[in-house]
Amino acid sequence: MPPRSLKTEISPTVFRWLRESAGWSIEEVAKRLKTSDIVIEAIENGKRNPSLHQLKELSNAYKRPLAAFFLAEPVKEAPMPKDYRMLPDKVDVFDKKTIYTIRIARSLQEIGGELSGNINYATKTSLSKASIGEAPGELAARYREMFRLTEKKQKKFKTPYELFNYLRNLFEDLNILVFQFSMPVEDARGFALTDRAPNVIVINTKDGIEARLFSLMHEFGHILLGETVIDIPNIQIESQSKVEQWCNTFSSEFLLPSTLAKEIFHSKEDILTETKTLGLLSRRYKVSKAMLLYNMHKLDFITSAQYKKTLERYKPPEPGGKEKERAEKQGGGIPQDKKCLSRVGNKFVSLVANNYDRNYITYTDALNYLSIKSKNFDKVLAQARK
Repeated sequence: MPPRSLKTEISPTVFRWLRESAGWSIEEVAKRLKTSDIVIEAIENGKRNPSLHQLKELSNAYKRPLAAFFLAEPVKEAPMPKDYRMLPDKVDVFDKKTIYTIRIARSLQEIGGELSGNINYATKTSLSKASIGEAPGELAARYREMFRLTEKKQKKFKTPYELFNYLRNLFEDLNILVFQFSMPVEDARGFALTDRAPNVIVINTKDGIEARLFSLMHEFGHILLGETVIDIPNIQIESQSKVEQWCNTFSSEFLLPSTLAKEIFHSKEDILTETKTLGLLSRRYKVSKAMLLYNMHKLDFITSAQYKKTLERYKPPEPGGKEKERAEKQGGGIPQDKKCLSRVGNKFVSLVANNYDRNYITYTDALNYLSIKSKNFDKVLAQARK
């Protein structure tokens, strides 16, 4: 019998679970396998067996190991994050790449917990839990002080990337892992996982770096509230959710406190919306021009008409992530060792290295956890901070 037609015996329930958990419809699966909807429905109803070739094709499509199709029953997985995206007709409906990113983050969260336990590292954060009854601006001010982020220090960072990494390192010290992955930016800009230790923040690399900074602090707000959520942080959009409003205000006040913003805007009151002014302030404080304009409007330094007119100059959002991806496809982009550190962070790399050094995991395990090739292993470890 030809290999392509070799039939298999699998659980119909498992077959359906793998499809649904990957975000695929019956129609999409049928198209991928070059068959009909009726055939896929028959497999899910236990009236037909798929071929081994078909399972291999779906294993690649779902990004699941082939062995998953031969489980006796579906595996109980952690629930999806609470959906705060406020997208019409898309409540709890996610892009396939977003679903896969959540699955990867969950896996790394579990691995991070196990690796920490092996070497007696703490996994729980010592931060006090917040509530939306607290004033987000006052809480943001306390964390700026705790993180020693003065105006002088903020201006000293040469790029927004430096500020991002500074905050990321602080979060890692608080046992919060920060990962960066690519997802459709219109589907999600970030999410937070707080239902197990260590807590995790995931940021979308398709966003520009200033937007990522805003999302980072927005998701940190969710960490403080103890929420496992997925969302599209955007200070310009009045969210229907009080929680999202709270996290937006917290992020905005952390990155550019109102008291500081007033001083800055007063000093340049006559030229606030000029391109040169917005560029200067954006570079100086590592925030987007859109966020600057929002604060100018909120603090009554510009009118609604001025706000809307000037904002048009900066739409769509600056596509830093997309430009980077295009460069990588053309053979450029950042080296793989630096890409690994950007993706999973110094602390996760350090956990892998320490476990490998103490023979708790194999060399192959280490490469798999970091998603790198052996030629980049030593370079990644050499650059890890901890």
